[in-house]
Amino acid sequence: MSIKQSAGIHSGVNSCPASSSVFEQISRTPEGKDAKKRDMKRTPFSKKVHSNFKSPLQVLQSAKVSPEEEAAELERRRERLDAEIAQLEAEGYRVEELELHIDMLHEYNDLKDTGQSLLGRLAALRGATTRDLYSHFGLELDD
Repeated sequence: MSIKQSAGIHSGVNSCPASSSVFEQISRTPEGKDAKKRDMKRTPFSKKVHSNFKSPLQVLQSAKVSPEEEAAELERRRERLDAEIAQLEAEGYRVEELELHIDMLHEYNDLKDTGQSLLGRLAALRGATTRDLYSHFGLELDD
């Protein structure tokens, strides 16, 4: 092994003549440099990668309110909600009934998710779409 080859190996340079000549040809041509830069980019041109970070939790100085004002607004909101609750109770609605409906909706959503999963697996096994299986089983797409 010559001194030149040994130096190339120890310095981390690729000693393969074919790959190094291709790299040299690409990097020597103007369009090759552009292609190399384009291939190395990781984000689309529309994104600003080096812009300053803006926290979504920042509050503008003008939007800050005093604790007293915030407490007064919360009190007004509580009064409005209490009035709305009283109106619903006067119409015959009960909290227990609402909780029952919420539980039933959770159960319905769980069953629907299970059905969707089964239809998806069945469609994959049959090599069909889920939409095809809906019509095959007489199901509505809206539900």
